Amino acid sequence: MSLPDRKGHFGPFGGRYVPETLMAMLEELEDVYRKLKKDAAFKKEFRSFLNEYAGRPTNLYYASHLSKHFGNLKIYLKREDSLHTGAHKINNTLGQILVAKRMGKTRVIAETGAGQHGVATATAAALFGLKCDVYMGVEDIHRQQLNVLRMKLMGARVIPVESGSKTLKDAMNEAIRDWVTNVEDTFYLIGTVAGPHPYPVMVRDFQSVIGQEARRQFLKKENALPDYLLACVGGGSNAMGLFHPFLNDKSVKMIGVEAAGLGLHTGKHAAPLSARMFGVLHGTKSGLLQTPDGQVMIAHSIAAGLDYPGVGPEHAYFQQIGRAEYVGVTDREAIEGLKLLSRSEGIIPAMETSHAIAYLEKLSKRVKGKKSVIVCLSGRGDKDMETFREFI
Repeated sequence: MSLPDRKGHFGPFGGRYVPETLMAMLEELEDVYRKLKKDAAFKKEFRSFLNEYAGRPTNLYYASHLSKHFGNLKIYLKREDSLHTGAHKINNTLGQILVAKRMGKTRVIAETGAGQHGVATATAAALFGLKCDVYMGVEDIHRQQLNVLRMKLMGARVIPVESGSKTLKDAMNEAIRDWVTNVEDTFYLIGTVAGPHPYPVMVRDFQSVIGQEARRQFLKKENALPDYLLACVGGGSNAMGLFHPFLNDKSVKMIGVEAAGLGLHTGKHAAPLSARMFGVLHGTKSGLLQTPDGQVMIAHSIAAGLDYPGVGPEHAYFQQIGRAEYVGVTDREAIEGLKLLSRSEGIIPAMETSHAIAYLEKLSKRVKGKKSVIVCLSGRGDKDMETFREFI
């Protein structure tokens, strides 16, 4: 069975929990996107921008020094960090902005945490001549100044969000409020595989180029499939992009690495799947950090891009059916992962990506024999230098 179903559900997860004012817009978007998926001209244009503008395909790099460090892991890095703007987010923003243009929209809005989706949205908006507003929590504005400047330089307006935890969840709340008010001319460019249907499937499709390339590249290099796929998970777009093309390859194990923050036992983390907590947020039912009386909890992570209490519904479904495993890595462990990759391969990963690198230590201890791993190197660490400063 192909998922999601016609109502946007992945088993019990997903769906469309939104105000009535947005239903017609979402139904129109679903109809337009369904047609564009089969449109040869649209697919050709999208592929052209990925290749000629964003810099695809990205390399699948054999990390020999990192592999030698562990001894029993043969590690390949899918180098999404080498893309224009420095992260995988550009794959999705180029796809969605082409949809927005087809729908006649003149303005795009986005939410951002680490700023990479905001930068990618501002980039695409500048390229296509659309007005762009990006909602960003003031906490994230303070720790991601470089990306704030990049967005402004490309003509985007960065709107500070002072409510709640002043991070990604609250930025998304404000973006949805804006969209409800300005639905006629505005396209909401969601950055992850969350939100109401059809966003989870649309973002998944645009990011699946990661796994499609990685699968072909690995087969060419090794004449086999990898034993493991590894990717960090906040909302989950880079992980879903890597995982989905391997979905029917049952021998390939998929591991999503959530932000365990100060530790799952402390409650100060951003790991709803590891904590086995579920609820409805931002129009979808999925993993969600919440109190016993249903109040959304404040998430914590050293990585601004993982600092989100929810997760994409398809990830929750993968966990439920046992197709993927979700684990946690703490702030402190992620810092060690950052140092390890930087000093062994000369590649400085984003703080988000460092969580996936850090989990290699635990994976090495649990596997028997030598195993092959593809790690999605979702972004580079330039944006995180202020965070890194105190740990170097």
